[in-house]
Amino acid sequence: MEHLAKYFGTFTAGSEGAVSTFKFEYLTSLGIAAIVIFLGRFLVSKSKFLQKYAIPAPVVSGLIFSVAIALIKGTGIMGLQFDVSVTKDLAQNIFFLAVGYGFSASLVNHAGGKLIFRIAFAACLLITLQNIVGIAIGKAVGLNPFLALQCSSASMSGGVGTAAAMGEKFLEMGAPANVTEVGVAAGTMGNIMGSLIGGPVAAFLISRYQLKSDPHDTPEAGSKEKVAILNDGRMIEAFALTLLIAALGMPIYFLLDNIPYIEMPKFIGCLFAGAIVRNILEAGKRDCYVKEMAAIEHMFLELYLALVLMTIDITKLVPVAGKMGIVLLAQAVLMTLFALFISFNLFGRNYGAAVMSAGNCGWGCGSGPNAVANTKAVMDVYGYHHIAWILYPSFAVIVDDIYNPIFLSLISNLFK
Repeated sequence: MEHLAKYFGTFTAGSEGAVSTFKFEYLTSLGIAAIVIFLGRFLVSKSKFLQKYAIPAPVVSGLIFSVAIALIKGTGIMGLQFDVSVTKDLAQNIFFLAVGYGFSASLVNHAGGKLIFRIAFAACLLITLQNIVGIAIGKAVGLNPFLALQCSSASMSGGVGTAAAMGEKFLEMGAPANVTEVGVAAGTMGNIMGSLIGGPVAAFLISRYQLKSDPHDTPEAGSKEKVAILNDGRMIEAFALTLLIAALGMPIYFLLDNIPYIEMPKFIGCLFAGAIVRNILEAGKRDCYVKEMAAIEHMFLELYLALVLMTIDITKLVPVAGKMGIVLLAQAVLMTLFALFISFNLFGRNYGAAVMSAGNCGWGCGSGPNAVANTKAVMDVYGYHHIAWILYPSFAVIVDDIYNPIFLSLISNLFK
């Protein structure tokens, strides 16, 4: 039996009352991650609730998996571990690279500089306020400041992915051992919060100011432009381009990480590299592999979330659950007020502004997909808006993914 087990991982017998552990080798760990992805997609496809609140599929199954792992360990049967450090790092960096690659200068030109500036300003202001509120409420209830940051912009504006990435940086800075688990849990709750807030906010604004969509504003999907088809050759070329961009991200990471007082995560170098290469290709009128890069982004996001969720120890959340809840409630109130009184006014006080305010609630309390889901839900009822649908979610999330880690790294240095 031991001879067979060694092909799948390493067994370590417990000593002095400790539970024995088995660490799966990396290929088997990836196979288990695939099961998590398949299971999550199946569960989401069968649940209207999960679909309504745009909970990422790997988060659903990953949490179930982590509960099962905790029960197996807690009953003294076995402590299960996974060799995923390299693959998790790869998936994280490829995903954020693809996010940066989505930042096209043509998006800016389409919306106009004034609105672009206001969207960027609103995104940075929200991130700043989320951290101020989180730290203040966290201090009032006695929550560790690193955990308070994880219940602030790291998980709210950043979502599960950014919270997991910043958790690793916070650990290096002396944060409690449960910092990643707290961030992942807060990001999951944020997805639900953002979905619950967004629709009602937009409906209130539309009703209050008697706003209507422009009947001449129609989806680009109605055009006769030929839809790009994915094929083997283009996917190989796009993936090779992705690997090259990731390598180019390392010197950018080196430069950024050596700025005084900033603890920069590696993925920010890849994000900048993605944005730079995309705009160089566009300027040279070269093939940008847009559809292929979008597919790569979604694949590596799901893999990254699966690897993060299947390796967290949820038992570490128990001591801080009540304090987390108070901070997250404060974040929900902040997001609602921000969307009603700041986003709506900054974005033009019109129908598009109301739709974008719903999207703001989505990414401001969860993720980019949540913003898209909120925006679509509002438009399905009240009418289409091109800027709110095509530009707002992607641009706001890109600003968030640049400003958020920089701000978090600066403010976290105060708590070393």
